[in-house]
Parts: sequence; C-alpha cells; structure tokens
Amino acid sequence: MAHHSPLFLSIATVAILAELVWRLRSGRGYDGRAALTTAGLVAGNLVAGALHAVVLAAAFSTVWAYVPHRFPAAQWQSWAIGFFAVEFAYYWFHRASHEIRWMWASHSVHHSAEQLTFLSSLRLGWTNTLSLGWLFYLPVIALGVDPRIVAVLLAVNLNFQFFLHSEAIPRLGPLEWIFNTPHHHRAHHASNPEFLDRNYGGMLIIWDRLFGTIAPESDVEKRYGLIGKAREGNPVKLALREWASIATDVARATSWRDRWTAIVRMK
Repeated sequence: MAHHSPLFLSIATVAILAELVWRLRSGRGYDGRAALTTAGLVAGNLVAGALHAVVLAAAFSTVWAYVPHRFPAAQWQSWAIGFFAVEFAYYWFHRASHEIRWMWASHSVHHSAEQLTFLSSLRLGWTNTLSLGWLFYLPVIALGVDPRIVAVLLAVNLNFQFFLHSEAIPRLGPLEWIFNTPHHHRAHHASNPEFLDRNYGGMLIIWDRLFGTIAPESDVEKRYGLIGKAREGNPVKLALREWASIATDVARATSWRDRWTAIVRMK
C-alpha cells in the first residue's frame, strides 16, 4: 500500500462507497464477507509490502550501480522511454504470473474475488518477493532508466488499475484500442473459457494486441473467481493456499523432473 498517496486513498474511498451504493440500488448486491477477506489481505500486505519494497530497493540499486548509460531523470524523454519500458515489462510479468505456477501462487489471490469491485483490486498476495516477479523490471533499469522513474511509474500503473476493477464503468469507445479499460479488465478477471489468460496490460492494451492475447470484446455475462477452487474467506489460508498445493505436489513427485513440473506448470 506504500504506493498509495493520501489523495489517491481519498478518491478510492469515495469510489468504493459510490460503487457500493450503485450495486445495491441496481440489485447486483455487495459481498460483505469478501470485503472482510480483502481487508485482511490488505492488513497483511502492510507488512509484506514493506519487506517487498526493501528487496526491490536493494535489487534496483545494485543493478543501477553497474549501468554504463543512464537516461537523465530530469528529461521528459527519459520518462517517456521509462513509461513504455515499464509497461512492456509489466505485460510480461503479468503474463508469466498466469503461465508459471510459482508466480501464479501469489497472483491467484488477486483473482479469487467472485465479485469484481474497486475493493477487490486491493486483494493482493503476500508472497510477491518469493514469486520473483520483480526480476522483470531489472532489465528496464539495466537499459538506463532511473530506478526512481521505474518506482514512480509502477505506482502510477497500480493506481490506474484500481479503477479497472468495476462493473459500474461502461465501455469507453476508441480509448479501448490503446488503453486498458474496465471492459478489458473485466474480461481478464472472468473465468469463462473464452476470456482465460487474456488482457495482461497495465495501463496500455497495445501489447496484448501485438502478441495476440487480447480477448474477444464481447458483452457475454462474465463469471469471476478461481476455477476449481472453493471460496476461501480466511486471508491467511487464501494467501498461502496455492503454495501449499505446490508443496503437496512436489512431495508426491517421484523424480526431479516431476518436481520441477509441479513448480512451473499450471494445473
């Protein structure tokens, strides 16, 4: 939660309350139990996120110390280069988080909500450091983008994505050709077969169009939540559930190849 400023938190609170009223008045209902689970995950992330920030700072500064060419942070061109580089890295980090089980163990927590709301955007795992997704941003720094630029752009990216998690926002027309929008992200969270593992972009949707991971933009009714997983209201169990499943599969494996498969291959 360190990337959330007081201004953002104020806007987010108003958005959450407005969406709550909209859902109740429109008959969609609001899952209070899921909200409590999300609150527990947020509380855990106050600790996990702080530790993760320490790891990122150490990794980023270590790479930065060996970079021969650096883009000056004071120039707008550096921010433009950084923006597209961070978005590109985020796309591949997000895609890998759906394709590699070790990374999915952290990311699956985010997809566990069975109702897509602004509040569900804060449903994040506690083990991002262990999943190693942060490695995807080291090449951006090696390219010469100042770690401070990377940190700011990642914070902007994550704040932007808060507003993608809602059924209250309609389609946004031509903007959807370039930008990730709630329409795209609703499809990303949907567990319908035609939407699985699509729309990985952060702020932009162009990488999905380029690499063929864009979901068909239909208005079919979408289902949310994890396929084949029972609803879990305990935030600790939810944060560690997929890790426990991996450990079980590794313990049952009879060869190193099977153990490796259990760690990396999605079930």
